[in-house]
Amino acid sequence: MTSHFPRFRFFFQAGFDAWAWLVGMCAAAVFRYDFSLSSVPWGGVLAVAALAMIVQITVGRLIGLYVHRWRYGTIDEVAATVRTVLTTTVVITLIDLIPGLGRPVPFTVAIVSGFLALFVMCCGRFAWRIQLDKWHRFYGDDRIPAVVFGAGEAGSQLVKSMIHTGPYHPVAVLDDNHDLGNLQIKGVRVRGDRSALKRIVAETDAEVLVIAIPSAGSELLRDLSAVADEIGIKTYVLPPVGELLGQNAVASDIQPLTEADLLGRREITLDIDSVADYLTGKRVLVTGAGGSIGSELCRQLNRFAPESLVMLDRDESALQAVQVSIEGRGLLDSRNLVVCCIRDRDRLTQVFEEHRPQVVFHAAALKHLPLLELHPEEGWKSNVWGTQNLLELAGEFGVEKFVNISTDKAAEPTSVLGQTKRLAEQLTSHAGRTQSGTYLSVRFGNVLGSRGSVLPLFRAQIESGGPVTVTDPEVTRFFMTIPEACELVVQAGALGADGEVMVLDMGEPVRIADLAKRLVAQADRPVEIVYTGLRPGEKMHEILFAPEEESTISEHPMIHRVGVPPLSAVDVARIDPYLADNGAIVLDLSGRQADAVAETLARRSS
Repeated sequence: MTSHFPRFRFFFQAGFDAWAWLVGMCAAAVFRYDFSLSSVPWGGVLAVAALAMIVQITVGRLIGLYVHRWRYGTIDEVAATVRTVLTTTVVITLIDLIPGLGRPVPFTVAIVSGFLALFVMCCGRFAWRIQLDKWHRFYGDDRIPAVVFGAGEAGSQLVKSMIHTGPYHPVAVLDDNHDLGNLQIKGVRVRGDRSALKRIVAETDAEVLVIAIPSAGSELLRDLSAVADEIGIKTYVLPPVGELLGQNAVASDIQPLTEADLLGRREITLDIDSVADYLTGKRVLVTGAGGSIGSELCRQLNRFAPESLVMLDRDESALQAVQVSIEGRGLLDSRNLVVCCIRDRDRLTQVFEEHRPQVVFHAAALKHLPLLELHPEEGWKSNVWGTQNLLELAGEFGVEKFVNISTDKAAEPTSVLGQTKRLAEQLTSHAGRTQSGTYLSVRFGNVLGSRGSVLPLFRAQIESGGPVTVTDPEVTRFFMTIPEACELVVQAGALGADGEVMVLDMGEPVRIADLAKRLVAQADRPVEIVYTGLRPGEKMHEILFAPEEESTISEHPMIHRVGVPPLSAVDVARIDPYLADNGAIVLDLSGRQADAVAETLARRSS
């Protein structure tokens, strides 16, 4: 019946409203004549009732009441019904008062009949709405039963939407607010708090948990998803508040729970004016533009309308991918796409001469810790001397702002990766003290989903049948989504002073084993988790600040400042046994290498 009802809605609704007028007119006449049926002028009553029916249908059609403009029982439909009935009442009352018609019904009958007809119409609409809701919930509904957590505004909107559309139908609502214990949303009861989830799922045979709290914190999401995984149901969420954009929550908004949700939903606020001041209308260069951080940086920087955005990487395929993501095409026909290795100073000089960048974001680096432990000289050539190449050229060409992308492994480093990135911070600090312009570093931890990070690795291992390899059950890391990290990098560029390291607030560290277990729980087959032990240079727990570093909060609540002791290239050369000069690698453990660096720098400056 419900599937065919919309097609014939005009006939059903118009017929019901016409009948309501007949009932209202007859009842008003009977009341007027003190229930003396023989005294009622039935001819006049039926004639006026027929007139009211015609006017009701005509006005209702014009207003939109009978063209499926509103759902039954909604405020909008009731308001349209009231307007239609009032108009009809006025019309029949005026006609009844026309001289010469002989007053077919008393004046009061015409008026009272309108109120009675409206009452019947509204009662009918609400009764049908309730019946439709019951039909969707209990009869012939082959959709997936779902428990909704959250009885607030978003949860209420979602339950109402789910009743009428979507692949899920709500069978229960849960909420930790015990004041809502007696609440019913469209007949769906609030049946307890989070501790009742197991019991409610067993009673209702629910297959899905939907967390309907857009501002839900990571702790709540982790607790609920852990219980859902344990009892074998899937977890879905509403998107964060910022993504709903003030719209009502509807069934189509439901999305799978992601690792980013479990790590915490943080709304990043940017000082747009300060960011635009140093980016809009400027020539911007991004190194490592094809990487996970570099490509997202390019997309975000492009929003601020720079005069030019030069994207530099040694991976031509990665450059094509970032061009597609920004311009929607990948023809590789722009001079702003630069294939270049930061180790090659002569080639970098050509790039600076052609593009004359005013702002540089340096994201190019070798980042895989175990490989750099096996090949430390490669880490030095890219992360240290490649950075120094850029710093020298930035000073030579008058770059106004230089932002070096660092890592939490630079805080009290124990690996080649950490050591080389720490030295890059110190070289940047030295440049800030000796060159014009502003030179700063931005330090943060792991980013979710970046190339080579644990999440893509875990997914690939699960897809191949496992095992999933984790170094240690207790190892933890800081995580942030790539867009979050890049937004804060852009903001840090506006706030940082010469030589500072801006450290991003990464939230609480997360156990890698917990992420692995979460992904394994979602797999469609059993997958083993194997612990392999920490690799050389790895820490059990990363830190964002070295013990000797004193941090202060910046103007942005999620960005801290620390000072880093500057180190010149000559000083670095006394540490590094490998010096890249004109493509040659020189091994020199005698300490004379610093003199070679000094000579090279003097030659370049001349």
